[in-house]
Amino acid sequence: MRVLITGCHGQVGHCLTEQLAQHENTTVLALDKEHLDITNQEAVQATVAEFKPTIIINAAAHTAVDKAEEEVELSYAINRDGPQHLAQAAQSMGAAILHISTDYVFEGNKNGEYAESDATNPQGVYGESKLAGEMAVAKACDKHIILRTAWVFGENGNNFVKTMLRLGATRDALSIVGDQFGGPTYAGDIANTLIQMAKCISQGDSVDYGVYHFSGLPHVSWFEFADAIFDSAVKQNVMVKKPSLSSITTEQYPTPAKRPSNSRLSTDKITQAFSVEASDWKAALNNIQAYTG
Repeated sequence: MRVLITGCHGQVGHCLTEQLAQHENTTVLALDKEHLDITNQEAVQATVAEFKPTIIINAAAHTAVDKAEEEVELSYAINRDGPQHLAQAAQSMGAAILHISTDYVFEGNKNGEYAESDATNPQGVYGESKLAGEMAVAKACDKHIILRTAWVFGENGNNFVKTMLRLGATRDALSIVGDQFGGPTYAGDIANTLIQMAKCISQGDSVDYGVYHFSGLPHVSWFEFADAIFDSAVKQNVMVKKPSLSSITTEQYPTPAKRPSNSRLSTDKITQAFSVEASDWKAALNNIQAYTG
């Protein structure tokens, strides 16, 4: 298996690079934007032609949701054009592409969990550009898997867990949004899922290409997630005591980009197809010290 990873310094890309290093009979080329600008089609074609991957995993993205409202061209360049270039290059090599997408492709007002077949209706530039990327990948490469996920956190990069621990260390009270719901998803679990899919493809297993959802259980609000983070921090002696938490509404915490009130993703399809279970985000908080570096 020859795997090209883009966005290797991001939350998922970092985990992918670390985990794949442990796999036998696997050659990895892990690149970040300093080494490969995925918006440059010629650079992508040249890199792919030279390395000859059997699998391309695109973990690169413009994920600054609020900034995307102003950085429209940049968002589309990274979230649509880059994936398209990678998918076209994969197609030319007979390779498969695994591409990470997001819950933001949905409107976020459904009752219950979102299935892969549900209608998309993004509410901001980030979601719109990511949906455009999904469509571009699907059109450009026959062997494609689009993995939608949500509420990603890990030991590397910026995320909600790190923000909470940083704020909790200096404040006695915090107000957290309590009317947005989703499944926190550990970056290491996303990486492991992508690798399992890549192995199935490389082994020649019968794979149903297309869109899959992968995120964490149980579903919670941001307020409930924060509460669990601080409970873990106190239990593991990372904090002496948890700050006082109060639940607020989305309206009380305005942001430039609209957030989905419902980011619950159904993971039934991926479990049936690849025997992958939903991310156990509570277990991922068992080493809370790792998020404080």
